[in-house]
Amino acid sequence: MDDCIIIGAGPAGLTAAIYLARYHLSIRLFDSGNSRAAMIPCTHNHAGFPDGISGKKLLARMLAQARKYGAICEDKRVEHLASHDAGFTVGTDSGTYRARTVLMATGVMNHRPPEMDDAFHANALERGFLRYCPVCDGFEVTDKRVAVIGSGTHGTREAEFLRGFTADVTLISPLEGHELDEDCTGRLAEAGIATVSGPCGGYEIVDEKITVQTAEGRMVFDSIYPALGSHIRSELALAAGARGNEQSCLEVDDHLQTTVPGLFAAGDVVVGLDQISHAMGQAGVAATAIRNHLAQEKPLRR
Repeated sequence: MDDCIIIGAGPAGLTAAIYLARYHLSIRLFDSGNSRAAMIPCTHNHAGFPDGISGKKLLARMLAQARKYGAICEDKRVEHLASHDAGFTVGTDSGTYRARTVLMATGVMNHRPPEMDDAFHANALERGFLRYCPVCDGFEVTDKRVAVIGSGTHGTREAEFLRGFTADVTLISPLEGHELDEDCTGRLAEAGIATVSGPCGGYEIVDEKITVQTAEGRMVFDSIYPALGSHIRSELALAAGARGNEQSCLEVDDHLQTTVPGLFAAGDVVVGLDQISHAMGQAGVAATAIRNHLAQEKPLRR
C-alpha cells in the first residue's frame, strides 16, 4: 500500500509529488496526459522564467525532479476511486492500487469554441491567435484587436478584464443573439466593448490574423479568447463521497482536505485562481498536511 496516490500530473500534482517524496513517503502518481498546463505555448507569468517557458518544458522539469526523489510516475487513467476504513482503492485502466491517502490534482478542461477542429485549435493556440487565460497572457495582447467568444455575465466579465489591456475588445456570441441582461449591456457600453451576434464559426488564419464568421459578417482579430466555461474534473472524488460546490469544484478545509478524511485536493479542481503559481502553493500545503495526517495515524520513522 502506498502512502499517497496522486491523481493528475499538472503543476499541482507534480509539486505535491516532489514534496511528498522528499518527506520520504511512498508516492505513486497517475497521469492520463491531459494536463491543461501542457497546452501553454509559453508562459511569462511564472516567476523565475523572465524569458518565459512552455508548459510542456515546465512539466518535464517538474517530473524529472519528482522522479529524482523517488516518486513513481505512471501513464495510467484512473477510472474509479473508493474510500474504506484502511484508506483508498484506486482503479486504473490497467490495474487496481491501494493507498493510505489520495490527492486529487485533476484540474479542469476549458470548453472550446464550437466548430473548431483539433488541428486548427492546436495551431491557433501555439501561435497565440487563440488564448484561454487573460490573467496569464493579457499583457501579450496589449493594444491589439481582441475578441471574446461568449455571452452573459461570464462573457461580460472576461471582456471587461481584457479591456484593461486594450481598447479594442469585441464580445461575440457563440450562438444566435446575445444573452445579456440590462446590467451586462450597461457595463459593456460603459467600457466601450462592442457586441456582435452569433452564431460564429468558420475560423481561419490569414496574414497573421485570426478571422471568424459571425452573423454580422467575417471579422479579423489579433487574438480570440473563448469564455465558454470549463469542465471541472472532480467526478472521481464526488463519487467517493467528497462534497463539491454548484460548479463541482471540490470543497476543502484550510489544509486542502476534502470532506472525506484522507482525501485531499489541490489546483484548479479546487475553487481559486486558476494559475500555476496558485496550484503549486496549494500543493505544498496539501502535501505537508498529508505528511502530518499520516504521522498521526502511524509515526513516521526512517
